[in-house]
Amino acid sequence: MRIANIIQLGIKELWGLARDPVMLILIAYSFTLSIYTASKALPESLNNAAIAVVDEDQSPVSSRIVTAFYPPYFVPPKLVTQLEMDRRMDSGLDTFVLDIPPDFQRDLLAGRSPAIQLNVDATRMTQAFTGGNYVQSIVSGQVSEFLDGYRGENAPPVDLVLRSRFNPELNKGWFGAINEVISAVTMLSIILTGAALIREREHGTIEHLLAMPVTPVEIMLSKIWSMGLVVLVATAISIVVVVQGALHVPVQGSLALFLLGAALQLFATTCIGISLAVIGGTMPQFGLLLILVLLPLDVLCGGMTPRESMPEIIQTIMLIAPNTHFVILAQAVLFRGAGLSVVWPQLLALLTIGSVLFAFSLQRFRKFLR
Repeated sequence: MRIANIIQLGIKELWGLARDPVMLILIAYSFTLSIYTASKALPESLNNAAIAVVDEDQSPVSSRIVTAFYPPYFVPPKLVTQLEMDRRMDSGLDTFVLDIPPDFQRDLLAGRSPAIQLNVDATRMTQAFTGGNYVQSIVSGQVSEFLDGYRGENAPPVDLVLRSRFNPELNKGWFGAINEVISAVTMLSIILTGAALIREREHGTIEHLLAMPVTPVEIMLSKIWSMGLVVLVATAISIVVVVQGALHVPVQGSLALFLLGAALQLFATTCIGISLAVIGGTMPQFGLLLILVLLPLDVLCGGMTPRESMPEIIQTIMLIAPNTHFVILAQAVLFRGAGLSVVWPQLLALLTIGSVLFAFSLQRFRKFLR
């Protein structure tokens, strides 16, 4: 194995990628706009929900209820009539419509239990699921304060003092940005290496390589380092420009340590890309295999759902996936500021998995060349 051959073949791959505008657009989108939009769209809590109120009572307590809905959970409520209520909901203008009946305050002071109707557009599933509880809590709080004559809170028997570490605002967008970076690293590394190999076969240049004094190891390593370098540089730029710059997500730990883990992750995933390309042979088949591999890696690696929430057998099986260890490493370094003494087991696991995948991919690649 000659280092010069590996470097020259890798440079050839970089020039081939530079002449592929579709791949360049995919890389730029995956590490910029995709991360930004995923972070902004991730929060599942109520956010600027559209609400209207039919106030048939026109009393002080109904006015308190109307003015209790305000951003960021709700937009300022619109006062509508009963005739407008159904039309607005049919048009999708309102997610919630609160109908306060006549004589609501009188019945309340008389000790009766008047009912308020809440109409919910359940086609907006996320807001409808959480918004009903928000509305009930707000209305109950305003009614209790009105009846008690003062604004206060019931003292619970045990008072919990909450201290949120690493994400004091409980902003889900912070986690969404990092998880999207992890997904982009995995997806792009597999796609780029697999497409590079299939492109060689479709253009007929694989026969040219076989006629040259290069070995399968050199060809494979050239694709790994060139495509891995592209993704690694894009990851570093994305963390600094998009995650820290545009999204203002604080990075607690060492960026260099995270990039070291990303490099080991790329070593493993680029080998997966070569294996899939060898097995598929064509881009359509490679795309189908990619779906079968990427979905379990993304869903079961612990980025979307904590591994502790999964069945034990799934946790055990996913230990052989590089994504599992990379997610643990990335969250520990970027969120909790962990150092090498904490994440070295994940680095070792990534190196071991990558070596096994490299040996397997090299065996398949040699058969492919023969």
